[in-house]
Amino acid sequence: MRRNQVAVVGAAETTELGVIPNTSQIQLHADAALNAIADAGLKLSDIDGFATAVETPQQVAHYLGITPTWVDGTSVGGCSFMLHVRHAAAAIEAGLCKTVLITHAESGKSNIGRTPRMVGPDSLNGQFELPYGVTTPASMFPIPVLRYMKTHGITHEQIAMVAVVQREWAAKNPRATMKTPITVADVLNSRMIAYPFRILQCCLVTDGGGALILTSADRAGDFPNKPVYILGTGESVETPMVSQMQTFDSSRAFKVAGPLAFKEAGITHKDVDHLMIYDAFAHLPLYGLGDLGFMPHEETGKFIASGHTRPGGKLPLNTNGGGLSYMHSGMYGMYALQESVRQMRGIAPAQVPGAKISVCHGVGGMFAASGTIIFTNER
Repeated sequence: MRRNQVAVVGAAETTELGVIPNTSQIQLHADAALNAIADAGLKLSDIDGFATAVETPQQVAHYLGITPTWVDGTSVGGCSFMLHVRHAAAAIEAGLCKTVLITHAESGKSNIGRTPRMVGPDSLNGQFELPYGVTTPASMFPIPVLRYMKTHGITHEQIAMVAVVQREWAAKNPRATMKTPITVADVLNSRMIAYPFRILQCCLVTDGGGALILTSADRAGDFPNKPVYILGTGESVETPMVSQMQTFDSSRAFKVAGPLAFKEAGITHKDVDHLMIYDAFAHLPLYGLGDLGFMPHEETGKFIASGHTRPGGKLPLNTNGGGLSYMHSGMYGMYALQESVRQMRGIAPAQVPGAKISVCHGVGGMFAASGTIIFTNER
């Protein structure tokens, strides 16, 4: 894919975020879609490409009343939407469609019309992990995290600091679920969920959604809001079983997707003004900083504990508050993308002054998949 040939011209989340007990999951898809379409100044009939995850593309397209000529139902967990952006950009460049809508919605808290998630007993997870009690993200992620801490010398206090800093960003965001300041002591004294994770190191459980609209860069000037250009993209997958990661102290999928995006974008780490790293649990920003090449893994915990990612720091990270404090309906990648777009438009609640390049990095499953999108507001 060529740099800066595709732009995001519409972006919006659902009208409400948090607990939405009177709206079904497919209605949340429609709400997000209509908000993004209004943001772009378009009509539903202008959409000729469509992508979504969990819900099938045909179900949501039918509900919206659109007839796309290109669809993508890639569903690899929370970073599915990063992959959708990458695939949509390629499809637009190839002339398969002109205007792509990407939607995400989940009734993660209220469970209204939510698509059931099941682990089949004959699946790899069902055969080789589930019988041993490895059942939920909170019981899966500790497997690599404890190795990561031992190998790289990461402390409990450093991982706790991730949650503290995210809350600082959330306090600046009126839409954030959790805004009350917390300390490292608060995190380490909160209820234990699965060692080493305490509840303040685990993601929120909420309802909501979001949508993006992409088109070719040469059309970007025809839309009412500032376009955000796609500078580089990357994707990869590793394993559906956390126990079978190539190495527990690094993510192979991260180490493929991130460098692909940086290479395509033609940038170095020093060029990055703003960073989003999917944070379903507090360890993920540490893995991301290391595997994306910002610094050796041994330095990641000290880097965050020293305040470099907090407001006013040299590498603003997860500026919406992240999955730990902003919101997390189950597949967080769409919300990270939304914040990158807001930062590049210059309209984020906690805006990074003069930001020109934003890296948005996602994870799917327990390091099962990864997607990286690099945005810019300059062409």
